Amino acid sequence: MSLSVATSLPAQGTDSLAVARRIVAAASLAAKEYAAGVAAQGRRVTVPAEVAEAKQFLDAAQLDAAALPVAVRELAASELRVLRDMLDRVAPPDTVARRAAALVQRIAAAAGGALDPFPLRPPSLARGAAVYREQCIQCHGERGRGDGPKAQHLEGPPPADLTDRRALSGVSGVDVYRKITIGVAGTAMAQFEETLSPEDRWAVATYVATLRADESDVREGEGLYAALCASCHGAAGGGDGPLAATLSVRPPALRDLAVQARFSEEELAQLVLHGRPGTPMPGFARTLDAEAARKLVAFLRVLPTAERQRFQPSPAAAVFSTVRRQLDSAIALRSDKIAFDAYLTFEQVETDVRARNAALAGELEDAFAALRARAPAGDARELDAIHARLLSALERAERLVADKSSGANLVMQSFVLLLREGFEAILVVAALMAFLAKAGATERRRDVAKGALAAVAASVVTAALVGLLFQTTPGQREALEGVTMLLAAAVLFYVSYWLLSRLEVAKWNAFVKGRMEEALRTGSGFALASVAFLAVYREGFETILFYQALFNSTGGSGGTSAVLAGMLAGAVALVAVYVAINHFGVKVPLKPFFGVTSAMLYYMAFVFAGKGIAGLQEAGIVTTTVVEWAPRLPVFGIYPTVQSLALQGVLVLLLIVAVAWLQRNRVRTLPSPASRAGNSSGR
Repeated sequence: MSLSVATSLPAQGTDSLAVARRIVAAASLAAKEYAAGVAAQGRRVTVPAEVAEAKQFLDAAQLDAAALPVAVRELAASELRVLRDMLDRVAPPDTVARRAAALVQRIAAAAGGALDPFPLRPPSLARGAAVYREQCIQCHGERGRGDGPKAQHLEGPPPADLTDRRALSGVSGVDVYRKITIGVAGTAMAQFEETLSPEDRWAVATYVATLRADESDVREGEGLYAALCASCHGAAGGGDGPLAATLSVRPPALRDLAVQARFSEEELAQLVLHGRPGTPMPGFARTLDAEAARKLVAFLRVLPTAERQRFQPSPAAAVFSTVRRQLDSAIALRSDKIAFDAYLTFEQVETDVRARNAALAGELEDAFAALRARAPAGDARELDAIHARLLSALERAERLVADKSSGANLVMQSFVLLLREGFEAILVVAALMAFLAKAGATERRRDVAKGALAAVAASVVTAALVGLLFQTTPGQREALEGVTMLLAAAVLFYVSYWLLSRLEVAKWNAFVKGRMEEALRTGSGFALASVAFLAVYREGFETILFYQALFNSTGGSGGTSAVLAGMLAGAVALVAVYVAINHFGVKVPLKPFFGVTSAMLYYMAFVFAGKGIAGLQEAGIVTTTVVEWAPRLPVFGIYPTVQSLALQGVLVLLLIVAVAWLQRNRVRTLPSPASRAGNSSGR
């Protein structure tokens, strides 16, 4: 069944991937058209026009075969001749379909690219309607009935009636996309491979599917979906409904164009009515009739569109999300074809993964191959193991290529770190100097200054040594980064609790006074310098540790620039604070300052805990057990793995215990009502 447009045929491109796509499309469409025109057992042609169209597709493909990659060129030419001979002999359609599918897989493997490049963003029905008006309306007509103003003047078969449900019930979204891409030889249907982008071709292919159903069908189908399907497939069709976790196999992602577009409306209706044998997918034949199933399918056709999906992840994240949904669907439907689609989708980011971790890319290739081989016949336990292996490797791969820390977030974290640590160092030194003045030992201030300067120098040396350690052990970088972030998380949590427990200025002064009293009792200048050295070096070491962890979490040069910008802003703020305190006598409100920075430090501890575990997982020290229902929020260091979520859960529990403990201690220190009354009467 052809889609007709009166447009001149542009010259075909010569790059091997474009040629491979055309041949794959032609072979697949030929098998489809042939099946529509021949009796199920073969030997008898029922619709000669369909068989003639199938032969034209194969003839066009044979002309392109010489431009295929060398590895598959001769095989493809030979197989196309065999397929053409099978059509001449009126072979059984299922035999032709299997032979064509095998050829498609061989060409796809040799071409090394996605042969049906599904869009990273959901297609827009509005854009599809616009493209239809620009390119299709002259032949197919405003409503798609094949009655456009040029339809009567075309030579050859008339334009297809795109509203004919019976004639197009066996046509999938991929079939329509392929016909738009390569055209139909022997008809006025031109190829749009060079004049329309893949996104526009998908948009118009998706729009064409809506011409066979009116808005009332879609609304009724949406109600049926909410009543029958949403509990498993999710409100948005992501396979994440409230009952999905209770099933042995996750439901397929109906909103995923790369999954749904493989099915014709007839096939989708059969899935709705009769389910899928060997899977948890139930059939609704006792609940729905054929008309109701058609309306439900009409709604399913608009699920993958931009109008139904508002959240748009980054392109790389969208690829990984699509791959996971395709894997879920491949397992649920036991489909090696969808498993192969998942691999082709992954190829869009495979080069980036391989550049960063070749072993991980190889592991993913092996796992995809195992799933393709075992999907149709493997037992549930075997498929679950392959699925878990793929999810684990994909999680690690996405962290490598898709996780990008927010520049504004990194600037803020870097700013707060330097301001908090630098201010505390200034505060410690100022408190030491003030204590010496009150004790009448102002001549000993020089010892404190020497200790503070020595601590700064030691901090610089420590930073250089830490950087050298990371440079001289590149093979252990992931492990070092993971350990650094976990250590930073532990110290950050301790410091945030330590600050919370000393929010009162009196407690802070008592802490500093105790250290100085011990040093003054010894009468040693070295002891005084040691107090200043230890107090300042502690801040310096913490700063080095925290910044090393922050640099490790950036994921790129852009993140490094953001951290450096935050450091510069923090340094400027520290100078301003120092001038304000020493020259203008400004008093910094310590309680609010420490309260706010404690919250920020805890947030960073939480992030570093998740990313530290991620680093150890990348190094292979910690296993990666993916939790499919868990969120993935890199800005909070949250990854959907048991290991990272468990550690972050411990941090949340410790925070609750720490806050409860501090609150309990504060309540104990409050004066009792009786003592307050006594004090009042005494006054």
